[in-house]
Amino acid sequence: MQTSFTLAQLADPGIAAANDILRKCVHCGFCTATCPTYVLLGDERDSPRGRIYLIKQMLEGDQAATEETVRHVDRCLSCLSCMTTCPSSVHYMHLVDHARAHIEKTYKRPLADRVLRGLLAWLLPSPKLFRLSLLGARLARPFRFLLPGRLKAMVALAPKSLPAMDAAIERPQVFPAQGERRMRVALMTGCAQKVLDPEINAATIRLLNRHGCDVVIADGAGCCGALTHHMGREHDALEKAKANIAAWHREYQGEGLDAVVINASGCGTTVKDYGFMLRTDPDWADRAATIAALAKDVTEVLAKLDLKPQGEERGLSVAYHSACSLQHGQKITALPKQLLAKAGFDVRDVPEAHLCCGSAGTYNLLQPELALQLRARKARNIAGTGAQAVAAGNIGCLVQIAGGLEAEAGRAMPVLHTVQLLDWATGGPKPSALQG
Repeated sequence: MQTSFTLAQLADPGIAAANDILRKCVHCGFCTATCPTYVLLGDERDSPRGRIYLIKQMLEGDQAATEETVRHVDRCLSCLSCMTTCPSSVHYMHLVDHARAHIEKTYKRPLADRVLRGLLAWLLPSPKLFRLSLLGARLARPFRFLLPGRLKAMVALAPKSLPAMDAAIERPQVFPAQGERRMRVALMTGCAQKVLDPEINAATIRLLNRHGCDVVIADGAGCCGALTHHMGREHDALEKAKANIAAWHREYQGEGLDAVVINASGCGTTVKDYGFMLRTDPDWADRAATIAALAKDVTEVLAKLDLKPQGEERGLSVAYHSACSLQHGQKITALPKQLLAKAGFDVRDVPEAHLCCGSAGTYNLLQPELALQLRARKARNIAGTGAQAVAAGNIGCLVQIAGGLEAEAGRAMPVLHTVQLLDWATGGPKPSALQG
């Protein structure tokens, strides 16, 4: 694709990066076949290629974002399926992230939209506030028919019950390895996940400890910044990234770290991108690159530990949902299925595995109509496998799929994180979702 940015524009590192990305696009259209919103809507502007044209026009002309551009960029899930499909290695993620930051700076959204986005950016990264908001949503559930569309969708998505948060995992500490220490890792405990399903972090710690890992909960680490980053709130996202980098880098310089383990793949894709996000900041660039290199999805670490199943053959049939942020963002596809199969589970592939479930961070709250269509499609495909349970590596997917199976497919299948099944298979407790 030809571009015509001025030399003055190209002096901006963000524009220079966007220019390099745009020039790699050859208009082939392969991305349209795997883009969820194009599959649903059939509008070229709701495909990666169409959005690339809109973003190019906006950035090249140094223009404020228009309502049309905002509408179509907002509909992008950032599932990154287009990056898996693209034969020209167009880094769409960096381009759309830059476009969202530009939109945030130049476009004044309607008041209701501004309020909702501000509320989500305030509530979701804070476990305490998020928990309070979910409790409030549960109280509002009987009256949701009185609420406007987006609020109705938010209330409907709230879980019917909330587990107690695990206070033992909340405070900074080290969970020592059992037996000989093989690795020392930091665990990102996250924000929304510890509210929605604290058992995931507990299972991760047990599993890593059992296989010779010291697990560090670093003082000062928290939300990865992905939720606000994908809303174009660049400053907020970078502040969260810096807090994590500082916390983990202290551990790295102290007793050392072999990895920063992340069990929410949406967070992992962002943490692995910290080096790019802070590349132009001389005070943070080196530390950000170090942490990005240390960041590993939990399955990448588990694959090095040679997991040893214990007890009888499990025999449970499991439909594995490959989260977009894992398969497209981090290019991890076969590994989780291999670990589950080695642990004794009957792993089944889900049809249309490349298509997003519709969760995508805050997408199911900001674009509920499209998210529900994708959720229904995913639920039908999962139910069609005939599996007894579902496994995935991202909390947003777990919540979205659980709701979809109940609402769309008429099945209340157990939906679990991959580590919960692996923990059980190697000597841990049976996950509560499988009890009874």
